[in-house]
Amino acid sequence: MTSRRWIIAAAALLAAPVLAGCSAGFHANTNQPYMPVEGAALIDHAADLPTYGGRQGLTIPQVFILGPDAGAQLAQGGKAPLYLNALSYSGDTLQAVTAEGLGTVTLASPIQLPANQLINTGKPTPQVMIDGLAKPLHGGESFKVTFQFATAGAVTLDVPVVTRSREYTAYPMAPGATPAPTPTASPTPSEGHSEGGH
Repeated sequence: MTSRRWIIAAAALLAAPVLAGCSAGFHANTNQPYMPVEGAALIDHAADLPTYGGRQGLTIPQVFILGPDAGAQLAQGGKAPLYLNALSYSGDTLQAVTAEGLGTVTLASPIQLPANQLINTGKPTPQVMIDGLAKPLHGGESFKVTFQFATAGAVTLDVPVVTRSREYTAYPMAPGATPAPTPTASPTPSEGHSEGGH
């Protein structure tokens, strides 16, 4: 092999991993944080096409309904908070929310999304609440929830109900929720019980 061909072959080998990394880019699956919703992949990123359905760009990286503690339930007719993280690239307003077959969703007030600012609707307190639950919630369910934005329009997602466990224990309990039952200790043999008959 001539020296020129050797240089070309070596350059190609060195460039291969670099090109592979570029093709994966920031949006590779291994670089994306896990979120318990479909929202992370539903709406385009600003670096690509910053639109949703031809409307102004919007990203919803996380949304969930906070259910009961593990092993407990939220009673029918009760309340459940809905937590939403949203980012609008040009500014928007969340005007209303509806939860199909679950209850009436109330907003403390329309939620402003300033341009390029991630908004958490649970800080300092939940701003979106589902009232009059149509059924008890145990955690693990999912419901179609539609978010009505002034600019982006209606965005419908399958939103999970997560139990208040693991990283979610930092969130306050849903109004009226009861804590999970505490496990009962197994009875111990009485001290005077003999192992065998003599």
